[in-house]
Amino acid sequence: MPRDYAYYAQALEGRRLPLAFADLDLLNENAAALVRRAGGLPVRVATKSVRCVALLRRVLDGHPGFQGLMCFSADEAVHLRERGFSDLLMGYPVVDAEALAELCRPPAPVTLMVDSAEHVALAARAARRHGTRAPLCLDVDLSVDLPGLRFGVHRSPVRSPEDALAVAKSIAAEGDAVFLAGVMGYEAQLAGVPDAAPHAGPKNVVIRALKRGSVGRVHSRRQAVVAALKDAGFAPRFVNGGGTGSLESTRQDASVTELTAGSGLYSPALFDGYRGFQHQPAVAFAIPVTRRPGPGLFTLQGGGFVASGSAGVDKLPVPYLPEGAKLLPLEGAGEVQTPIAYAGPVPLSLGAPVFFRHAKAGEVCEHFRTLLLISGGRVVEEVPTYRGEWG
Repeated sequence: MPRDYAYYAQALEGRRLPLAFADLDLLNENAAALVRRAGGLPVRVATKSVRCVALLRRVLDGHPGFQGLMCFSADEAVHLRERGFSDLLMGYPVVDAEALAELCRPPAPVTLMVDSAEHVALAARAARRHGTRAPLCLDVDLSVDLPGLRFGVHRSPVRSPEDALAVAKSIAAEGDAVFLAGVMGYEAQLAGVPDAAPHAGPKNVVIRALKRGSVGRVHSRRQAVVAALKDAGFAPRFVNGGGTGSLESTRQDASVTELTAGSGLYSPALFDGYRGFQHQPAVAFAIPVTRRPGPGLFTLQGGGFVASGSAGVDKLPVPYLPEGAKLLPLEGAGEVQTPIAYAGPVPLSLGAPVFFRHAKAGEVCEHFRTLLLISGGRVVEEVPTYRGEWG
């Protein structure tokens, strides 16, 4: 069925606004596309891009190409483990002693992310509290430094084989408390930077050139680190890389054993700006018309769900349906009201829904306690988001 305004308006008729929903049919298409793009490598789900236990379970159970989760907070990882999820990898270091102790609790310690001897010592101390052996993953920075530009993000200080070996040796020095289970090298400049963004103009050409020049350096650095670790007697069981925006290039790195993706499941507005792939807009939110201040103008309730990152128009939610609706450039999306300009054929009476896509993926779930799941043109289930489950 065509995903037009009438499709979702009819499916959600009688529901109280505002609300958020996931189109299960499109989400399944996206999951299958990610598996195809991974080219046979297992895909670890980035939970920050989903933030809904029911949908995490649907993806893992319904698509064999997905394997394991990459978590973004300690509390989240503990909650997921309590709900029966396994193969949990922290995507970021944890430094709180009590949180680390909980993550190291037997019988299934969560794999902890480290990039320094300090991180290793904290993890070892937590593991000894329970008499367990904590698996660690070494985070390798894959940003590229160019004259006047750091193409990438500021993450790990580990940038060379020598840096990696220093941290690995600190792991070995802790004895049986910890061990090196994996290596992660996330090429943020390839996976998370759009190269065909609307309104970016010549910048897109520059980004594409920077990406082409970055791929070889990224692969060489990750391969050199992994080779140095193996030559020194360390045997990481997995090497993680990539994100939704770089699956095709990351899978070409022979050192990588698994990929990570999450945003591609929902395909938020920012992911319309990639030239090499296109997924389906599977998640959106609806807010109601509350005023009609003038011809072709409609004011909606709330809607100011701005995405994280550097401030810019690309972080605003995007009017999705009816087609042709646009934010007003001098007002944008507001905390209590969002005006739009619309002159299309769909009648927007008071109380009518207008559908928006968030700029990023899982962040929309921070604003809603539930997601309505739509399939075949009707709501088939209502499930809690992280906010709805854990507050």
